[in-house]
This record gives sequence, structure tokens and C-alpha cells, in this order.
Amino acid sequence: MKLYLASLGAGLLVGIVYSLVNVRSPAPPVVALVGLFGILVGEQVVPVARHLLNGDSLRTAIGLADCSDHVLGQLPGRQAEARLPAETPPKS
Repeated sequence: MKLYLASLGAGLLVGIVYSLVNVRSPAPPVVALVGLFGILVGEQVVPVARHLLNGDSLRTAIGLADCSDHVLGQLPGRQAEARLPAETPPKS
């Protein structure tokens, strides 16, 4: 959650600076967001395609390429799951 708040704060700070120096944003917000989304999705095309060419299903390819964490970031609440101790296999 801290990451999201820091991102929002940085955006607000840049917006305030733009306003103080009478500069308009270089792109309309929706256009900029669509462009950023395109970049994120485009970065995942090659890893997913590699897994598809190896014979994996689309769902498996997306999971193996770890697309959801990259495109969406680590969603709030996932940090608690990551801190849980991993089970260790019994020694034989």
C-alpha cells in the first residue's frame, strides 16, 4: 500500500509543480494511461509467446510468465502471504 501512496504523492507533487510553472501535462491523462498499459502488456507478449510455442496452454503460459504480478504490481495484502514461512520438505 505504501507504494501506491508514494506513487499518488509523486503524481500530486508533479501536478502541483506543473500548475505553479503554468505547464500543461504533455498528454491527456487517459491517453497517457492507455499508453502505459500498452507498454506493460507489450512487455509480456514475448514471454507468453515463448511458453505458447513450448506447448503450454494460454492460462499456463500467462502464469509461467508471471504477467499478473508485473502488470498489476503486487496487490495490497499479498505481502502478508509472502511473509508466511514456506513449508520445508521432510528430510529422508
